[in-house]
Amino acid sequence: MELLAASAIGVLVACAVWLMLRARTFDVILGLTLLSYAVNTMLFMVGGLALGKPPLIREGLSPTLANYMDPVPQALVLTAIVISFAMTALLVVVALRSREDNGSDHVDADDGDGR
Repeated sequence: MELLAASAIGVLVACAVWLMLRARTFDVILGLTLLSYAVNTMLFMVGGLALGKPPLIREGLSPTLANYMDPVPQALVLTAIVISFAMTALLVVVALRSREDNGSDHVDADDGDGR
């Protein structure tokens, strides 16, 4: 299972880098979104894959970390999701404004006069 998750993270990062190296703003935004998905998956995997462990304390089980899931990676992923959503919304607004000002969605926004 860990190999599958690591492979998925690698594919997401590779696709994100390829898209961020493109010359269009929409591709760059998609690349950053895929990179945030990869980071979220990696943060979630830091907590480990443990099936059948309860996230909350139950009666009858000793309150040690061996019996329960670690809630910190889940909290980090939730925070990262909110931050990446806000970042994506801001990038979309900036890209739309740039397209309106320059008449193109090209990252360089070259208007042909060499500047």
